[in-house]
Amino acid sequence: MLLHIDSSADATADSVTRRLTADFARAWRVGHPAGEYRHRDLTATPVPPLTGAYTTLGRRVEREGFVPPAKVPALIESRAEAREWELTLPLVAELAAADTVLLGVPMYNFAVPAALKAWIDRVTFPGAFTHPDTGESLLSATRVVAVLARGGAYGPESGRADLDFQLPYLKAWTARLGVRPGHLHPVAAELTRVDVLPFLAGQEEAAAASLAGARTALSRLAAVA
Repeated sequence: MLLHIDSSADATADSVTRRLTADFARAWRVGHPAGEYRHRDLTATPVPPLTGAYTTLGRRVEREGFVPPAKVPALIESRAEAREWELTLPLVAELAAADTVLLGVPMYNFAVPAALKAWIDRVTFPGAFTHPDTGESLLSATRVVAVLARGGAYGPESGRADLDFQLPYLKAWTARLGVRPGHLHPVAAELTRVDVLPFLAGQEEAAAASLAGARTALSRLAAVA
């Protein structure tokens, strides 16, 4: 199954990540005509922020050790906790069922969008992706294709690499969930605001090359996903 997650607040054709994730999804579906495909737009249907009931339930689950999702309801002690679990379980199940996760991640203020962070916070429920008997991650074989868009340049030669809290965060989060390092595939399009930001003038060619490179990389990944 391909789980396609968009998080750009821009729902128009101006969104670079939405254009690129749509291209990947189309190519994947052509190559996998019988494959299941799910699209979740975190702007159109936002994931509610966590409440105290979520954290209380999470701590109770942690005290029990590795508790699979099927056994969490037995630990719920209030209506508020039940509501948090109702919001969480479908997202956890959706992620657990995915063979490939496609993330559209624009850079907002040097990091990931709040809409995506809310989804990440909710699906990262204690023990949700841990095998109760072996302690191994249930996501170790999951492939994550992260489509990144940056208005400026943040590569090693840009002098701004230390301002990138987008990719390092995604690397840390996927590693924490047990996704193998080689199964995270970040693809970045940089200088995407070259047409509107005066200080980026003169870098149009580099921006076009970055976007073309991202499209090529995603086409290859879609063919093998």
